[in-house]
Amino acid sequence: MRKLYYEDSHLTEFTARVTGCETCEKGCLVTLDATAFYPEGGGQACDVGTLGGVRVLDVRERDGDVVHLCEAPLTPGATVEGRVDRNRRFDLMQQHTGEHIVSGLLHEAFGYHNTGFHVGAEGMEVDFDGPIDPASLARIEEKANRAVWANLPLKCWYPAEEELPSIPYRTKRPLPWPVRIVEIPGIDRCACCGVHVKATGEVGLIKILSCVSLRGGVRLEMVCGARAYRYLAAVFDQNRQVSQAFSAKMLETGEAAKRMNETLAVQKLLCASLRRQVFSDIARRYEGRKDVLHFQPDLEPGGIRELAEAISGVCGGRAAVFSGGGYCLAAREGDLRELGRAMTAALRGRGGGKPRFQQGSVAAGADEIREFFAGLDSWED
Repeated sequence: MRKLYYEDSHLTEFTARVTGCETCEKGCLVTLDATAFYPEGGGQACDVGTLGGVRVLDVRERDGDVVHLCEAPLTPGATVEGRVDRNRRFDLMQQHTGEHIVSGLLHEAFGYHNTGFHVGAEGMEVDFDGPIDPASLARIEEKANRAVWANLPLKCWYPAEEELPSIPYRTKRPLPWPVRIVEIPGIDRCACCGVHVKATGEVGLIKILSCVSLRGGVRLEMVCGARAYRYLAAVFDQNRQVSQAFSAKMLETGEAAKRMNETLAVQKLLCASLRRQVFSDIARRYEGRKDVLHFQPDLEPGGIRELAEAISGVCGGRAAVFSGGGYCLAAREGDLRELGRAMTAALRGRGGGKPRFQQGSVAAGADEIREFFAGLDSWED
């Protein structure tokens, strides 16, 4: 079988003869005497498209042959036209070649090996076996894009058996001949079975999005080509909205955000002080009143607890504070767990906590809550 994708990585239309067709659970397994459909391998996803107008759903290599999973059968001996999804193929080549550029530069700078490579629907993850600090990673990214702008021609070939030992190339382990080599002049020479662009300029752009520690090394998330453009266009649009919201220039939104956070921190402290004063005033109304039921609108769980603790500190008994569907039971002494279980069972709620503190939510309204507490001794609303 001729593997046309190795002869011309940009070839997406071809004709071939059907050499076999087997029915399987997911469709039909078709083999050809030649194909431009790249089979999944080396971290690169397979091509999709059509053969004789029939959709190709998956492509795998089996015993040196390329097998196409098709939606419907094709007649052995027939000549069919193949059409590879051009946009998908070019996207995958941009990602894979971009990965080679970054991996080659990291190997040259630190001696690290690429230990994992996966191209997803939107991004790409590449693992390396050593740490990388942010400053070094920024330099690698700049060098990678300079390699793109240099439009370096790629060379992909199978060295002769006697030639291979004399060719240094990046690999995690020794490989038996035959070995396919992909070379980017001055950047990388690596064993690889994938398909690539013809020159680095076709990669367009390389952007590293994140770097996280992983098993003593790092995992990079990155995008190349059209994916990088789409990502940065989305980031630009988000920054434009931030710029408008902060009335700041596009390149000054970071400083504007810092100033806003500082202002919010001051306001948060002020609001907390004012809320403590309001809660203290509310609590004073219940001084010496023993067990107290109180409703307060628009409190988040932290506020409900704070108010319940303020009331229980002066009322001389237990406090039950409700806001929306949330509640908090608080007391300076005693055990609230039995009351909490009875209340959540009666009011269709859930929650828990410690003996002197119970918090959660109920599905009951104010009237039903009042009715429940009216059935208990000593509670005041």
